[in-house]
Amino acid sequence: MGKSANMMAKIAYKLKLAREMAGLSQNQVAKIMDLKRPAISEIEAGRRKVSAEEVAELSRIYSVSVNWLIGKSEEEDENQIRMGLAARELSKLKPQDVDRLLKILSALRHKGDDN
Repeated sequence: MGKSANMMAKIAYKLKLAREMAGLSQNQVAKIMDLKRPAISEIEAGRRKVSAEEVAELSRIYSVSVNWLIGKSEEEDENQIRMGLAARELSKLKPQDVDRLLKILSALRHKGDDN
């Protein structure tokens, strides 16, 4: 695999990951971008080049930086993606379940203080 193909594969992987973490379907993203769903599928499979404008728009839609999508930064945006995913999952819980989860997290945090 050439350098260009390898970069396309990395970008394709990150685009798919970011879309999934954003909780969006390929169809939803296609509608937002005024594209057909197969275009998103082709981009995520690395079979279609993505323009700079499309990368910028996808970074906005997914709330990640262009630098993360193109492999120039890693940790900061991955943490942001994890936090967004956690927030979405928390929003699906009943209030009493969120309270129980917060107590568990507090207990885990304090247990870590003992070590």
